Amino acid sequence: MLIENSAGQMDFHMLTVEDRGVVQEVTLAAGLRNCNLTFANLIGWQFWFNTEVCVKGDVAVFRFNMDGRRAYMVCCAEPPSERLLGLLCADAAQWGSELRIIGLEDDYADYVKSLMPDRVDIEPRRSQYDYIYLRQELAEMKGKNLKAKRNHVNKFLSEHPAFEYVDLTPERFGECRELSMLWRNEVHQDTPFYDETVRAERRAMETVLAHWDELGMRGGCIYDGGRMVAFTYGAAVTYDTFDVCVEKADRTIDGAFNIINQQFASHLPEQYVYVNREEDMGLEGLRKSKLSYHPHTLLGFNNVTISCR
Repeated sequence: MLIENSAGQMDFHMLTVEDRGVVQEVTLAAGLRNCNLTFANLIGWQFWFNTEVCVKGDVAVFRFNMDGRRAYMVCCAEPPSERLLGLLCADAAQWGSELRIIGLEDDYADYVKSLMPDRVDIEPRRSQYDYIYLRQELAEMKGKNLKAKRNHVNKFLSEHPAFEYVDLTPERFGECRELSMLWRNEVHQDTPFYDETVRAERRAMETVLAHWDELGMRGGCIYDGGRMVAFTYGAAVTYDTFDVCVEKADRTIDGAFNIINQQFASHLPEQYVYVNREEDMGLEGLRKSKLSYHPHTLLGFNNVTISCR
């Protein structure tokens, strides 16, 4: 399928909510469980990366401004062809002598390396690996591996027997904002660029909430004593994989995170065999927590730099 126009160039435009249909025709079918390909994430963080898109047939290419440099992300069911890489090099040449492709899965990165071994540098990005779980395991919490998590869920149930799980709908967004603010005040204070990160995350969340139905979002909340104590939301990244984009809870309540995780997985449609709970950002505590749920797959990503000559 042609990805370039009649002049042999790629037609990029700024990503908008209206692009969801054409983009998801590619991303849902490609089978790549990369959370960065979830349209809600793409549109939510568009302001941060000045995200542009070019879609032709069964290929979608995203162009970003990262650290003052151009970067690209490719979505296609097969590894990028030499022809596509040549087009990307030509586009990148307007900004420098190198092509940067981010978030390339291991087998795709290896294939690109095999095409041009002397021109490709592969940089694994452990902090960006996605944690993929079996939805049924998260919902049922069975087995020895999940005993500790199951104990937290059971403790929450014993201490909050009147809790209620409800779908996240627009009339609850105000409570989500309040709980998010409480969460932000309690965690990650020592994270580099904390203030900047908090503001960016808030803006991304507001974008998603403003286009909730248009983006096909799905979410859930936990209430106890009439007060929201946890919420989560996300969207499909492939036909069989659901991406959890945001999860917040009152950290003073033991088991609040565990119960929203378990309940949300229980209420997801059975078509979703897998749940992507995204990356750990290199944060030790977050990595420990995600590993403790024993992921089915750690989805490896690489930044690939190609010398265009």
